[in-house]
Amino acid sequence: MKKKIIRITTIPGSMGGLLKNQLKFMANYYNVIGVSSKGENDRLKQVGIEQGVRVTNVEMTRTISPIKDLKSLYALYKILKLEKPHIVHTHTPKAGTIGMIASRLANVPHRLHTIAGLPLVEATGFKRFILNNVEKLTYSCATKIYPNSFGLKKIILNEKFTKESKLKVIGQGSSNGIDTSHFDPNLYDKTLKKQLKEKLNITENDFIFIFVGRLVGDKGINELVEAFCEINKTFNNTKLLLVGAEEKKLDPLLPETTNKIKANSNIIETGWANDVRPYLAISDVLTFPSYREGFPNVVMQACAMELACIVSDINGCNEIIKQGLTGFIIPKKDTNSLYDALVSVLSKKEQILEMGLLSRKNIIKNYEQRVVWKAILKEYNQLN
Repeated sequence: MKKKIIRITTIPGSMGGLLKNQLKFMANYYNVIGVSSKGENDRLKQVGIEQGVRVTNVEMTRTISPIKDLKSLYALYKILKLEKPHIVHTHTPKAGTIGMIASRLANVPHRLHTIAGLPLVEATGFKRFILNNVEKLTYSCATKIYPNSFGLKKIILNEKFTKESKLKVIGQGSSNGIDTSHFDPNLYDKTLKKQLKEKLNITENDFIFIFVGRLVGDKGINELVEAFCEINKTFNNTKLLLVGAEEKKLDPLLPETTNKIKANSNIIETGWANDVRPYLAISDVLTFPSYREGFPNVVMQACAMELACIVSDINGCNEIIKQGLTGFIIPKKDTNSLYDALVSVLSKKEQILEMGLLSRKNIIKNYEQRVVWKAILKEYNQLN
């Protein structure tokens, strides 16, 4: 009989997106159950069908909400007592905290939590104090903590959230790796790329910078838009593609940034895209000046699509990108450095093509999806 694993995320989008097909792979070796919030249009049920696993709904919020959190904790505890899993493995902050506490109360033998980013690094004051203690509580209830980058492991140790013996980076990092047969530039021929460019009012002579992700402050969008508008005054055959949606409630852009986006016809907003590959296929360089990450999928996706990348010097980004070989690493929150990097790549068009080729080779070697899955499976198999 297969041993039982329960995988938990706060929202079903994380289970179906960030962990796409991983549960399906693990179901070949374990009895896997997915637990998450129901989501819009019962997204959780769809994820269960897509991944071929049983799913159970426990409503969780992404914000701090003590009463709702206690209800979630009790609901999850009842499920764990009923299912009696061998392993509980959580992802995302709220699912991690609730999942680890419930697992410990239910005496689950192996309580694993993956860290894919620490929002608290940008917090200050009382909020930082609260988040630090929530993190410590989560780690104390876990039997193993998996930062998905070496930089995250260093931050966790520096903050003294837990002891080093509890921490391990699986493989070379990443929570799910990249399917390089899916993110493959050869899937897009000249005709397809030309059609998309025409649709977006981009000419064949335009140089295209692209950002993919949430259009929010802590992704560095304010700095990116400011730097791009400056270079655009001199290099007016440049375009900036912003592929993603704003989160006006959680982390809105500065009003002047929004105004600059609207006023500059060379900045093109696509909105949310379920498939970002066509946009990466027509672009020249990924710009990703984020303030904080775990191990960013966007950077791996861009590299797999043979793009050189400009990234901020933060964990994950500075592990995927090799300075001067596959891209450029700049200080975070530094508009001047970002401006210099944008100008620099415009004079190195041949070099960035070579960087893109090296980028894909690096992803295939270290972050191919099945390489990451097998490393996680090996970790599971060692837990008796």
